[in-house]
Amino acid sequence: MLNKIFFKFYRSVIKIILPIIFKIFISLRVNRRVINYLQEKSYFSNSNHNFSPIIESLLNSKKLFALDVGAQGGFNSDGFFSKKYIKFFNNILVEPNTDEANKLNDNNLINKGLWSKKEVKQLNILDNRVGSSSIFEPNEKNFDLHDIPLKDFSKFKVTRTVDIHCDTIEKILNEKNIDNLDYLKIDTQGSELEILKGLGKYKPLLIKIEVHFFSMYKKVPSWNELVNYLYKLDYILIDLKGIGKHITRIPAEADMIFIPNFETEAGKKIIHDSYKNFISLMLIFGQIKLLKSLVLRLKLDFDKIKDFEDLYFN
Repeated sequence: MLNKIFFKFYRSVIKIILPIIFKIFISLRVNRRVINYLQEKSYFSNSNHNFSPIIESLLNSKKLFALDVGAQGGFNSDGFFSKKYIKFFNNILVEPNTDEANKLNDNNLINKGLWSKKEVKQLNILDNRVGSSSIFEPNEKNFDLHDIPLKDFSKFKVTRTVDIHCDTIEKILNEKNIDNLDYLKIDTQGSELEILKGLGKYKPLLIKIEVHFFSMYKKVPSWNELVNYLYKLDYILIDLKGIGKHITRIPAEADMIFIPNFETEAGKKIIHDSYKNFISLMLIFGQIKLLKSLVLRLKLDFDKIKDFEDLYFN
C-alpha cells in the first residue's frame, strides 16, 4: 500500500517538473537531442532483462536460423538486439560487394546478390560511403529530406559499378538444405521488395527490413508497396524505429519489424508450427507486452511470460 502511495506521489512530482525542464531544453535548443537520446534508450529498455536461460530451455540446444541480407559489418552489426543472444543463432550472411564480403571472413557467407529471380544486376558502389551502395542509383533530389548537407553530396556519388550474380532466397536456402528460416533481415538500399518476392516456400517468424519513406535512390518501389506485399504474405507490422537524420516529422528511413499476422489463420499456423522459436525471437527483440497478449490469444504454452515487465512501456 505504501509503495503505491509513493509511486503515485513520485509520478505527480514528475508531471510538475517535466514541463519546466522541457522549457529549459527549448531555450537551450537541445530539446530534440534530449528527446532523441531518451527515445533511443527507451527503445532498448528490455535489454536490461536476460532471457538467455528461458531461451535455452525453449530451444533445447537447437539454434534459430537467420539469413542476413546486406551483411556489411557482420551479423547484428547494428546492435539491434543484445549481443548476449547472438549465441542462439546459426546464420548465413549475404553480401554482394566482394570487397566488403572479404572483410567478413565468415564460412557461412554468400558473395552474391538476391533478387526475385536469377539474373545479373549492376551494383552501384559508393566508395566514399560503402554502406549506401545499391542496385539503384542515388537520387540527389531527396537528399534534403535526409538532412544531408550540400557539402556531403559528393560522398553519395557512384564511384564504380560491378556486375553481381543474383538468385532467390528460396534457391540459396534449398542449395544449403535449409528447411526453415526463423529470422530474416534485409538491408539492401531499395532492393527489399524484389528480394522478398524470392522467398518462395519459406515463412520466417520475424522479419526486419530497412524501409525508406523518402527514398535516396531512383525508381525504388514505394514503402507502402513493400508493406502491402508482406501483408498479402500474412505478415503484420509490429514495430518501427527511425534511422538517421530527417527534416520531416516522420523518419526518412526506418527499421520495420514484421511477424506472422496473428489475426489470420495462415499467420496463426506459422506461429503455432514453431511457437518455441517464435517466443524466443520475441524475447530477443524485446517484444514483451505483445508477446503476453499473443500467448493468451493463441493459447501458446508459455506461462513464464507473466513474470516479466515490459520496460519500454514504463
